[in-house]
Amino acid sequence: MIIESRANERVKEARKLLLRKERKASGLHLIEGDKLVREAVSSGATIVSCFIEAGFVFTPPEGVLTHAVTRAVLESLCESQTPQGVVAVIETPALTPPEQYPAGLVVVLDGVQDPGNVGAILRSADAFGAAGLLLSPACADPYAPKTLRAAMGSTYHLPVWQGELLPELAQMLQQGFTAVCGDLRGSETLPALSASVALVIGSEGNGVSDAVAETCERFRLTMCGRAESLNASVAAGVLLYVVSEAMPR
Repeated sequence: MIIESRANERVKEARKLLLRKERKASGLHLIEGDKLVREAVSSGATIVSCFIEAGFVFTPPEGVLTHAVTRAVLESLCESQTPQGVVAVIETPALTPPEQYPAGLVVVLDGVQDPGNVGAILRSADAFGAAGLLLSPACADPYAPKTLRAAMGSTYHLPVWQGELLPELAQMLQQGFTAVCGDLRGSETLPALSASVALVIGSEGNGVSDAVAETCERFRLTMCGRAESLNASVAAGVLLYVVSEAMPR
């Protein structure tokens, strides 16, 4: 049977997940598009159900509840203008920070509020081999549709945590991390790094908060042009390259 109405109860329940409060309350989120759904499956994410456009070829994991829907119904479940055949409801992993952070490079976001920036940073963190991503409570939802699209599947490749930054950074420092933040007031010389680094990226408008910056080594990228600063995700990509190259192997 093909679901033709947006008023269908299963469709209405899934559509609620476009709202952050509903994602938080249910522990579920939506992903859209054949590529992202396959990436989630291959990475071991738990698929609760799938909505597949009638005629679109997609084989969900065994045992997953599947609904055939019209194009109009599929579009009602998506934020993008041209959804690609399938939308899945996925269990959201726990965002609780760990008692012991994994060794290596942990990216820390201090109030980065644009979903596209959070997703792009997550993708860059994945590309440079980060061990995880820690977000402050003021950051954009890492499981919002726009964030997930910008991350291009990297959301499912590394752990994502959310918590108050000051106690979490204090814990990382106790565990031997070097904390480095991108800061226009910082030195253009990168400090000596330990084998584990917490790299802090600040918000689009205000940068790293003063309280967080005081716990870090402040580092400023050398810029030869007239622009004072970089977009948060661009700065994060450059900092990830610089820091990952300088870390002890």
